[in-house]
Amino acid sequence: MGREVKDMVIADIQSRIGDVKDFIVVDCSKVDAIAANRWRLALRKQQMTALTVKNSVAANALKRKGIDGLTSVLSGPSTLVWGGDDIVALSRSVAKWAKEIKNFQIKGGTVEGESLDAAAVDALSKSAGRLETIGQIAGLMLGPGRQLAGCLQGPGGRLAGQLKTLSEEKQA
Repeated sequence: MGREVKDMVIADIQSRIGDVKDFIVVDCSKVDAIAANRWRLALRKQQMTALTVKNSVAANALKRKGIDGLTSVLSGPSTLVWGGDDIVALSRSVAKWAKEIKNFQIKGGTVEGESLDAAAVDALSKSAGRLETIGQIAGLMLGPGRQLAGCLQGPGGRLAGQLKTLSEEKQA
């Protein structure tokens, strides 16, 4: 492939990637066509993208984008996977498919410039996602207020009951 053609391919990869900084690299070269098609269609439904490209071209395109964490995993047959709501959702999807499809292998990935191996991607798939984390934080923030309201309602309710009883006794 000539330099001009490589530059065009690199430009195309960069335009597909956009501003994404988080990737997972898999090896799906030994997966049969039917399973690979099912996997790619499922990814597409989740707004995720898989791109199989020559390692040196992918490394060059990523390097030009400022992404250096994948050089260690871009060896042998490699497919870049990115997209979804967040990197946790992406890793969950990839880990699920790695369990379902024989010969589907997670090679590693990168999260905000940090390189991940296959075990780290699997561990990431078991962690809380963005929305779950926001929900947990909101619950923690509301917890003390809920406890305070409960404390005020408990004694306050008893006091109101006693005052009502006293007022009824005085009326009688």
